[in-house]
Amino acid sequence: MEQLASYISMEPDIRFGKPRIKGTRIAIADILQWLASGMSIPEITDNYPLLQEIHIRAALGFAANREVHIDIGNPV
Repeated sequence: MEQLASYISMEPDIRFGKPRIKGTRIAIADILQWLASGMSIPEITDNYPLLQEIHIRAALGFAANREVHIDIGNPV
């Protein structure tokens, strides 16, 4: 199984250091917004030829991993 994290890059001089798909300027947040707006994976890959389905899955995995590590403090 491929390591999804290997598709993600964060460099301070590209997109202000936001996590993005390696080799592109497409941020993880962009992909998440497209999915949230109702775009399907094929629609995204058709509109952005640099992206493949594995990149979309890597973005989802990255976001899920970050969400797991969010500390919301002590909920009442």
